[in-house]
Amino acid sequence: MNKLTLTLLLSVGMAGTAAADIKIAHIYGKTGPFEAYAKQSHVGLEMGIEYATGGTMEVNGEKIVIIEKDTQLKPDLGKALLAEAYGDDEVDLAVGPVSSGVALAMLPVAEEFEKILIVEPAVADSITGANWNRYIFRTSRNSSQDAIANAVALGGEGVHVATLAQDYAFGRDGVAAFREALGPTGANIAHEEFVPRDTTDFTAAAERIFNSMKDLEGDKKLFIIWAGGGNPMGKINAMDPSRFGVEIATGGNILAALVAYKELPGMEGATYYYYDIPQNPVNDWLVKEHFARFDSPPDFFTAGGMAAGIAVVEAIKKAGSTDTEALIAAMKGMSWETPKGTMTFRADDHQAMQAMYHFRIKVDPDVEWGVPELVRELSIEDMSIPVRN
Repeated sequence: MNKLTLTLLLSVGMAGTAAADIKIAHIYGKTGPFEAYAKQSHVGLEMGIEYATGGTMEVNGEKIVIIEKDTQLKPDLGKALLAEAYGDDEVDLAVGPVSSGVALAMLPVAEEFEKILIVEPAVADSITGANWNRYIFRTSRNSSQDAIANAVALGGEGVHVATLAQDYAFGRDGVAAFREALGPTGANIAHEEFVPRDTTDFTAAAERIFNSMKDLEGDKKLFIIWAGGGNPMGKINAMDPSRFGVEIATGGNILAALVAYKELPGMEGATYYYYDIPQNPVNDWLVKEHFARFDSPPDFFTAGGMAAGIAVVEAIKKAGSTDTEALIAAMKGMSWETPKGTMTFRADDHQAMQAMYHFRIKVDPDVEWGVPELVRELSIEDMSIPVRN
């Protein structure tokens, strides 16, 4: 065999290997106000694939390659990048994005190309509700799961609740779900306030909330649904809502946001994840490895990214290929282990059913953030999550 023939054979072999790679697009807002969320999600996705493949980054004998694309939190760009990934890059499936608004723009693209999109970590109910299609699976919780968990934690007879949320899909869907979930607890919604996503001055909104609640009798709570910066909780707390008998409440968040929670010892709510709460082998591995690699605990969206990464591998193993129809059949009703314990894709809408955690904030002088201390785990059976299709 001459040198030229050997070179050609090697080239063909290398091309064949490249063609056999399993290609996954991670399309997410790497830049912009949700950059911290995006970074956590990507780290978690990589660690999930690593964990599920035993460190080989291969499944069914094929190498997994992750292609990253930055939506910059722009819906039109996210839509175009997903089309590019499915069409030009010929990815087998995609994961992302961070923003619910971007996710909603991307859903029709998955249907057009007949390729799977695993939504993580966007949470608007409409993603697996009114705007859903059969190619969409979601590993992140949805607004209803957030809302019902928080309603269980905060609701009760004679409780009056005002809400403050951002004026886009995440905030609107979150409040709608919370309002519906709060009803059976005996509590009522006293006021709803929506503000622009980039709001930093909450004075006017807070005054409207306080005025709507000041003459009410009974327990009064202000439930804040927020993503990104602005620190509405800290700024409104500085306005002394206790003058009107109002207590601030909110769900869980990333560690940087939990710093503001330290000003509110005893505050209760429900969270998707805090690294010290779940007790299972997957979370044990994640916490240990994350500390070893980054000298910090895994965060809110790291766990979600890992759940998505493990789901990708388990689905391909179960399907025996990356054929879309085989993957859909494998993933419908699929259960798999995550840092939060067992998750299951609901067959009706492909929403991942999962536990949530009722917490109470504890102040530890040695920890820079407010610590969400577990009150009780809210299991899948504890929450009746509506099917929106």
